[in-house]
Amino acid sequence: METSPHILVVDDHKEIRDLVAKFLTKDGFRVSKAEDGKVMRKVLGESKIDLIVLDLMLPGDDGLTLCRQLRAESFIPVIMLTAKGEEIDRVVGLEMGADDYVAKPFSSRELLARIKAVLRRAQSLPPAQESLETGNYRFAGWKLDTARRELESADGVIVPLSTGEYDLLLALIQHPQRVLSRDQLLDLARGRSATTFDRSIDTQVSRLRRKIEDNPKEPEIIKTVWGGGYMFTPSISRE
Repeated sequence: METSPHILVVDDHKEIRDLVAKFLTKDGFRVSKAEDGKVMRKVLGESKIDLIVLDLMLPGDDGLTLCRQLRAESFIPVIMLTAKGEEIDRVVGLEMGADDYVAKPFSSRELLARIKAVLRRAQSLPPAQESLETGNYRFAGWKLDTARRELESADGVIVPLSTGEYDLLLALIQHPQRVLSRDQLLDLARGRSATTFDRSIDTQVSRLRRKIEDNPKEPEIIKTVWGGGYMFTPSISRE
């Protein structure tokens, strides 16, 4: 049992917490429960959690706020639960870094299937070479300041990056000299905020190349690996 995934269920409704915990435990998962963000952080400080099922509407900090905070400091997968089924709520939740979204009322089979799918994706990702601490990354004459979310050229010019470009660049920097598939990049960059991002991963790479490559048509920093994906080739230093 100790080797089975540990799921944290965060919901202010005791009935839902108990119901989800019951069927997940029955399926072989270890389960912890929390009614709000404060208890959630206490559990995270005491246990290694493999995935969080996080309700959108919570007392105190809501699920979106907690998800954004979690994503800034960890790669723990998050599945959002909400009574709202509108498209805008799903998109906002995913923009905050959630890995998936399940609207209430939901079936236990649906949630279980989504948990297993997200865990499979997370387990297939290569580990990051660096932690998520703020600081500066240097590569090929460039500096990425993660505290300011700024990219600076060798001559001190700040190059603006969109949110998608920044997230993609950080994912590449944290996994240098490794072939990353498009799906892996989407997961690492937490870029599943909209289906348009899925279709435009190559466009995001092209935009980054135009900003950091000497010759975007013959890239040396972000190389295409045919049939595989992309590789970030420079060595990385950390400040």
